[in-house]
Amino acid sequence: MIHETLRLIEGRDDVTLATYVLEDSPELLGGKKRPAVLVCPGGGYMFCSDREAEPVALRFNAMGYHAFVLRYSVLGRGKTPGFLPGATVADPETMHPAPLLDVARAMRKIADDSGAWLVDAGRIALCGFSAGAHNAAMYGAWWNSPLVRDRLGGPAVKPAAAILSYGMYDYTRFEAPTEGFAANLRKAANLALMGTTTPSEELIRTLSPCLHLTSDFPPAFLWANRGDDLVPVQQTLYLATALAEAGLPFETHVFEPGGHGLALADQSTASSRMEVLPEAARWGELAEAWLKPRFALPLEEKPAWMR
Repeated sequence: MIHETLRLIEGRDDVTLATYVLEDSPELLGGKKRPAVLVCPGGGYMFCSDREAEPVALRFNAMGYHAFVLRYSVLGRGKTPGFLPGATVADPETMHPAPLLDVARAMRKIADDSGAWLVDAGRIALCGFSAGAHNAAMYGAWWNSPLVRDRLGGPAVKPAAAILSYGMYDYTRFEAPTEGFAANLRKAANLALMGTTTPSEELIRTLSPCLHLTSDFPPAFLWANRGDDLVPVQQTLYLATALAEAGLPFETHVFEPGGHGLALADQSTASSRMEVLPEAARWGELAEAWLKPRFALPLEEKPAWMR
């Protein structure tokens, strides 16, 4: 495996692309290119979760795909291990549209180096969790817009698919909690992404990918848990409904048990027994089955020794 961590912005150590590139062999694809998956961890735009990073990349490796993990711009700049519910000051270099542009940079880097890494540049999927799912959905909605093209300085890379896990997709239909830890967490997340705890209606609409779907939005696999008390399951249903109304391809799964941030929902990503739920863990095999027709490997009819 080719595993290295690359900086995407000069002078910034916090915005990185980690490669999990499967090395080729005459016994494998013999120089043919593989599809790839770019993983965007969650963390409320305050940090990037380790639980939704490398273990997920390795899971896609096990499916036969190259994988990459993007550490995008977050309020903590990678220096804090978790949420910052007491945050009071925004960071202009990490709030919108910085995280979105980081996805664009990562997609372009993968495409630009696709020859060396043997990546099929026409088949790069996004896989996001929570805030990372929102960021991936934002890229799906905005990748071909002036918002991205002009700031990127050229055309962006179209995602071939999106696997979106328990994300926020329509801020206009979200009733934020008014008290307690959840309320403080939502204020901090708004500050991290939007630069304010009281965003304008225009900004809220801009950051709601449900409202900006076009034919450029990739086929999507959505999943969430009914018991999620941090990002309501309705958010996944809002996106599924918007995709259906737009005539865009998607598949969605809602699992009854489980809360927020389950990652792979097995012991490989668990910090406690509460995060091991066999029912929700099925999302991985379901996503693999959904992805396989779109990302089938370029296999020969017979192995080399029989030809």
